[in-house]
Amino acid sequence: MGYTVAEKILLDHSDADRVEPGQVVMVRCDVVLANDVTGPVAFRQMEKMGTSAVFDPAKVVMVADHFAPAKDERSAILIKRLKDWSLEHGVVFYDQGRGGIEHTLLVQEGWVVPGSVIVGGDSHTCTHGAMGAFSSGLGSTDIAYCLVFGEFWQAVPGTIQVTVSGEKGHFVTGKDVILAVISQIGAGGGTGNVLEFVGPGVQSLSIDERLAVSNLAVEAGSETGIFPADDQTAAYLDGRTDKVWQPVHSDPDASYSRRIAVDFDRLGPLVAKPHNPENVVPVSEIVGTPIHQVVVGNCSNGTMTDLRQAAEMVKGKRVHERTRMIVVPATQEIYRQAVAEGLVDILVAAGASISTPTCGPCFGGHTGALAPGENALATINRNFKGRSGSPEASVYLGNAYVAAAAAVAGEVVNPAEVAS
Repeated sequence: MGYTVAEKILLDHSDADRVEPGQVVMVRCDVVLANDVTGPVAFRQMEKMGTSAVFDPAKVVMVADHFAPAKDERSAILIKRLKDWSLEHGVVFYDQGRGGIEHTLLVQEGWVVPGSVIVGGDSHTCTHGAMGAFSSGLGSTDIAYCLVFGEFWQAVPGTIQVTVSGEKGHFVTGKDVILAVISQIGAGGGTGNVLEFVGPGVQSLSIDERLAVSNLAVEAGSETGIFPADDQTAAYLDGRTDKVWQPVHSDPDASYSRRIAVDFDRLGPLVAKPHNPENVVPVSEIVGTPIHQVVVGNCSNGTMTDLRQAAEMVKGKRVHERTRMIVVPATQEIYRQAVAEGLVDILVAAGASISTPTCGPCFGGHTGALAPGENALATINRNFKGRSGSPEASVYLGNAYVAAAAAVAGEVVNPAEVAS
């Protein structure tokens, strides 16, 4: 019996002679990641372990992104703790103004290559599966162990194969692919599995869009969402990394726990209604829902692709008077490129505000928290009650076209109507 991509990577990073779903193995890390929320907690656990030594400083990355820029003294202390620890231990630290949102940033900076193992103190570390890596979010105690020993225990997951076919329509994006998957299998349907995306339709998904797909794999309960490396992956990494890598593909006789399909020819823009990412409907079912805040950005959809889509929708138009629009480029590099392309000018002229890269609006920490009774349409990854501010607010999830169209209309609308 052959192996899936995930099984091959785990086998290569462990001392096991063979692997199968459910088997527990110790897995070696290629990169260990933490942020200003999870890093300080991990450091305290290391102190309880009686050590502060890092297994390999060249494989550790710290990113200030959740409370950056610091909104108060407490968050400033967290960021300072992260920075001081990083300097003390000689690990890479991306500070405000020099990095961005961790998951997009690590891919952009060439830390993630096919066949590698990435662990992070954040559930959306699964994003890195877009590059053909095995990536998983761990708790801070496990991250502390990884920082000291460079390994973690992992129950070998099964694999759900997702075949993507058909031709992608203009206003359909990778966001719609993963929402379609979650609607099929449910918020817990991927538990104990990874999602592996294959098929001819995958070729129409850029690396940016693959990041969005993999980012929401955890919203289906999955360990990660993996795109086997292809020519697009190689082209993206060219000149971006000096790491040696080889593409990893599943064997023809690999065993899958389930197979599902997404057909672009039958897929239109989707929205996840409050208060669960599995509550997915076509945009047409909620047209007319008033929207008070639009957010385009975060680790799932703050790429150049998303900013271009948003600018396309609002160019020459104005954000509706009852709606505010917040755009969050995921990294400083993306921000600069958006300025160079004129996208920032288009968005600001329409009435959008542009934020420095931050996770703030996504988890309701700052820079865009919602008030009671407000509705938001956002490109973020979670819409649980109270996730983005008041528990009496409602969050709808959609792609950048859908979000920006709602900003112009002041309500949920088919993006084709705004574009016409």
